[in-house]
Amino acid sequence: MVEIGIEQYFGIGEAMGIIATMFVVLYFSRKQMDALSVDLETKVLSDLDLRLHEITRLMIDRPELIKVVTKVESDWSSDVAYSYHILFTFAHVLHMRERNVLSDNEWTGWLRWMKSAFDQGLIKDIWKSKIEMEKWFDPAFQEFVDKELITLSKK
Repeated sequence: MVEIGIEQYFGIGEAMGIIATMFVVLYFSRKQMDALSVDLETKVLSDLDLRLHEITRLMIDRPELIKVVTKVESDWSSDVAYSYHILFTFAHVLHMRERNVLSDNEWTGWLRWMKSAFDQGLIKDIWKSKIEMEKWFDPAFQEFVDKELITLSKK
């Protein structure tokens, strides 16, 4: 039988320590890469949202420009254009919540603000009558407005 001395035990321990360290480094680097991926996607979404905000801001300032993107109604008032801007902001907030970028506290604040806008403002009426949702907003946001905001505002 082969006897193992104390030096060999230290050598085995050292090798196991190095291997364990490599696994820990691999685990945390993978975790960091996942977080970086989410951060990058969020930055891309935020950049796109900024562009959309610039476009809608122009339409708020000059509602006659809406005809560039739709010929359906060219006599939209500035409040309809402004409600588009608000709705696009709400949609962005919802998408950031879906990506777990917003904390629970931030989401609660935004949800209250959205609910108040649908309760007290014209935005609910504009959502129901003046816009063609399937053309401008994604299905997830449409469902959120119809099931959460409009339902909540009826209570």
